[in-house]
Amino acid sequence: MHFSIPETEVCSGENGSSYVVSVEAYNIHVNGVLHCRVRYSQLLSLHEQIKKEYGSNVVPAFPPKKIFTLTPAEVEQRREQLEKYMQAVRQDPLLGSSEMFNSFLRKAQQVGEVGDDPGGSTEETQQIPTEEVALDISLSNGQKITANILTSDQTEDVLDAVAAKLDLPEDLIGYFSLFLIRELVDGGVTFVRKLQEFELPYVSISSLQSSDFHILLRKSYWDTAYDGDVMDNRVGLNLLYAQVGDPGRSALSSAQCRSHLPLSDRACVMKMIFSLPHQTVSDIERGWILVNKDQHRQLKSLQEKGSKKEFIHLGQTLKYYGYIKFDPCVTDFPEKGCQVIVSAGNNELNFHVKLPNEQMKEGSFKVTRMRCWRVTSSVIPLANGTTSTCSSKCEVKLELAFEYLMSKDRLQWVTITSQQAIMMSICLQSMVDELMVKKSGGSIKKMLRKRHNGSIYRADSQQAVKSPPLLDSPDTNREQIVKLSTKLSSVSLLGISGSNSANDISGNDFHGNYAFEGIGDDDL
Repeated sequence: MHFSIPETEVCSGENGSSYVVSVEAYNIHVNGVLHCRVRYSQLLSLHEQIKKEYGSNVVPAFPPKKIFTLTPAEVEQRREQLEKYMQAVRQDPLLGSSEMFNSFLRKAQQVGEVGDDPGGSTEETQQIPTEEVALDISLSNGQKITANILTSDQTEDVLDAVAAKLDLPEDLIGYFSLFLIRELVDGGVTFVRKLQEFELPYVSISSLQSSDFHILLRKSYWDTAYDGDVMDNRVGLNLLYAQVGDPGRSALSSAQCRSHLPLSDRACVMKMIFSLPHQTVSDIERGWILVNKDQHRQLKSLQEKGSKKEFIHLGQTLKYYGYIKFDPCVTDFPEKGCQVIVSAGNNELNFHVKLPNEQMKEGSFKVTRMRCWRVTSSVIPLANGTTSTCSSKCEVKLELAFEYLMSKDRLQWVTITSQQAIMMSICLQSMVDELMVKKSGGSIKKMLRKRHNGSIYRADSQQAVKSPPLLDSPDTNREQIVKLSTKLSSVSLLGISGSNSANDISGNDFHGNYAFEGIGDDDL
């Protein structure tokens, strides 16, 4: 989870001064997207509540009140301190999963922009009323269903509503998640992020004010072994089939799908779900899964026979089955400034790199050989060479850097510069979580963030395993990285040779990899 406060809203007084008179509005970004705008007083109130509930020894340091009006430099200093505070709270397994913290984020998202009145009265805020609305949810076949929800419903509530609309059994809901995607002009899709448990999906999608953005229902796991659980149910089978896709037909546009299939009642929804072979936008059609002529012929034959399980079983053997493909971006591996297309799946990041000599190379980085990774964000310099942290329109540059075990005694940083860096980080974390749950003999269902006695339960990798420290973190202020004492699986580096990359990189969202494993000479 990446928390940042890259922007500060500064409200001027009656004298036109650039100093903050009484209201500071801090723009909190979650996973690279504006989540809410809050005042210092609201964050202070949250801090006091957390401190009262959990004690002063547990709660991280909070920037103190100031008696006098803040100067611009002091506003910037407070912004940095609040950013570190939010990151520290979220990364703490106890505080970050507390209902108190998540409730604050939900309520803050539901409130509109802070009023410009220097008095800063709460009456000046505009809150989205809690009311019933219809929310469109896209399926992997390009069609949509409409779920009736409340504007205040969080992600888990919306997912439950979608499952009920589709007749997806409750025990299978955890195999799917909601993703925010953007539809491109050429018909392609960009994954923006996975919706988090504290988000209000209706508010998230409405605040973007663009018809290009949609909420997508897609499977949320990586291990194909779990496909068997989902395929035992007819609705689950068809949802997976929709994701793999139709190799032989073009898809209708979203507008065509909506006009051809009214979704006002369950009968229409079920008719749509079970007629997927005729109208699908899928991973195969997008080119995310590679299919040769013989495989295409076999898939087409299985499709014509209506053999959906066999279709999926064959799909599982195809290259890049279950991967998420990201937009073209830039990497420093094997050389600085290389164009690359990154895909995430099968517990790895796959690189298709274009070298300066126009040669194409492919390589894979296994998550079990990533000692740690971090997401960094920085404000892009303006045309005049200056930067701005107080403008609501500033652009943020995102980078994902991971430290990779190239050989037994050589760790190397690899950096990806991409606006989807946070989504890549989320993919890595979910792979690690899944590996840890499987290693401990647990069930994927336990990875769900569930309500438990009024709080959100997170079964992530940090809670799943406790083991001794391995190496010091590159950032001495961060906790030490730990590893498993036993191997999870054999690992390998494919295709791409080594390079000279920077040994360290600064960042503000650090992830220690609990699935990192020691590599012996026999493994290399």
